[in-house]
Amino acid sequence: MGDVTRFDSGAASAAREGARLLRRGDLEGAEAPLRAGAAEGDRSAANNLGLLLHQTGRTEEALTWWRSAAVAGSAPAAHALGRVQRDRGDEVAAEYWLRQAADAGHDSAAYALADLLDHRGEDEATSWYRVAAERGHREAAYRYASRADEPETWYRFAAARGHRRAALRLGALLEEQGRTAEAGRWYLDAAESGEPRAACALGFLLRDAGDEHGAEQWWRRAARDGDGSAANALGALHAERGERGEAQRWYRAATEAGDTNGAYNLGLLSADRGRDGQAEQWYRRAAYAGHREAANALAVLLLQRGDEAGAEPWFSRAAESGSVDAAFNLGILYARRGDTTLARRWYEHAAESGHAEAALQIGMERLRESRTDRDRAAAVRMLRAAAEGGSPEGAFRLASWLERAAASGEVPEVTEARADRAVGGGPATGTGRDTDEDGRPEYERWYEHAAERGHRRAQVRVGMAAATRGDIVEAADWYRRAAEAGSSHGAFNLGLLLAREGAEPEAALWWTRAAEAGHGRSALHLALLASRRGDLGQAGEWCDKAVELGPDAVAERAGRLRDALRTELTA
Repeated sequence: MGDVTRFDSGAASAAREGARLLRRGDLEGAEAPLRAGAAEGDRSAANNLGLLLHQTGRTEEALTWWRSAAVAGSAPAAHALGRVQRDRGDEVAAEYWLRQAADAGHDSAAYALADLLDHRGEDEATSWYRVAAERGHREAAYRYASRADEPETWYRFAAARGHRRAALRLGALLEEQGRTAEAGRWYLDAAESGEPRAACALGFLLRDAGDEHGAEQWWRRAARDGDGSAANALGALHAERGERGEAQRWYRAATEAGDTNGAYNLGLLSADRGRDGQAEQWYRRAAYAGHREAANALAVLLLQRGDEAGAEPWFSRAAESGSVDAAFNLGILYARRGDTTLARRWYEHAAESGHAEAALQIGMERLRESRTDRDRAAAVRMLRAAAEGGSPEGAFRLASWLERAAASGEVPEVTEARADRAVGGGPATGTGRDTDEDGRPEYERWYEHAAERGHRRAQVRVGMAAATRGDIVEAADWYRRAAEAGSSHGAFNLGLLLAREGAEPEAALWWTRAAEAGHGRSALHLALLASRRGDLGQAGEWCDKAVELGPDAVAERAGRLRDALRTELTA
């Protein structure tokens, strides 16, 4: 027993001495005591000897000592065996030793086992990531977070232990939840630890908060560390400031860093300056790298050049990659060729993805083809989707339809809703007769929606509604907006308002503008105005113009006035 005590004491002492020297980096000095301890059966000495031998290139002998230690119950040695065997491609042996170490409570072995199983696509990997994470392994916690029901908990666990990518992901998760202040703190933590993507994300967060200077500083830091997204953001920042040279420099840096947005934006810059050749080169570079909007822009450029055959495959490539604009453009392309089937297919594809103008095209086509209330209701729903998606023309068309439906008592959306309720659908909404707090019908709201976005015919309709209510000031304002934007109807109606208010000289100016733009009724009113002033020659000229412009009722009246003027002139 005393021999055993002396034996154990000597082996342990040698093992401790060898471990001390090994930690100091004295590999030559550590080898002898470690061999002595290992030879006496000390498993820690055997494990450390294996480590020393592996570090000095004597892996086969290292495996022998690790195996000896692992059999004796050393989890670190079993882990080391598993790692080496995996590096050698022997996954069966690797799994055996890693499981032995993991089962013995070795956190790194549990992680390595999870990684091995994950590589094979085995579901068991998730449970081992969790085991390793619960034992404090931060990389395991990071890997487990994306699979966990409570990802925030595990990202936070890893981030709190200095895992930069976990801090980045935690920041992104918090930002998605609207917890921007805390997200910023984690982005900052990761950025200051050298994570360029976190610095870039922090820049965007600061920009959204109105701190452009702070955003620029972090983007510069990220871009210097090779982050292409940050370089592209800097390019956009300088482009907004009108600093084309700096914008171009940063877009190039983004491109060189592998961010295809850089090449795409260089194409946009070139196209904006009329350098279509350069724009095409940059668009092609980005498009070949998979940038769908660059592919769409390239197709548009080729189409403008008259190369429809060259444009089509790029539109297709972009649309099939998810570009909603490209899908809409394909619809336009096929509609121009008269291929209504393919045009509708791509319009519907774009509309389903939220493209307002595509929804408008589908809605108008369905209205033209509608035969039943259900058909018309489906068409109106597409017009509503276009309007709600931001299309001024969609809002105008929806308003026009709702106004006609309200006047005629035909409300297809109600008919459709009734049919839906028969099979368990919900209540009807949006009939055109709905009113707001001021008692205005829904169609007026949509006219105003379109008018506020510059739709000239809608501006005229809003002006007419205001005039009907007796609000002459508002009516004049809308008519003037429409007229100044080039609407002859707006100019005519504005002239009528002014004339009624006694401002005939100004009314004549607007009628003249309208008549010169082809508005026959304006020409007739100018003829009447001139005849009242006694300027029969000018009145006759405007009568000729009104007859020429029409429509028929105006031409007929202008003709009678012209005949009367000629009679008076020859009397």
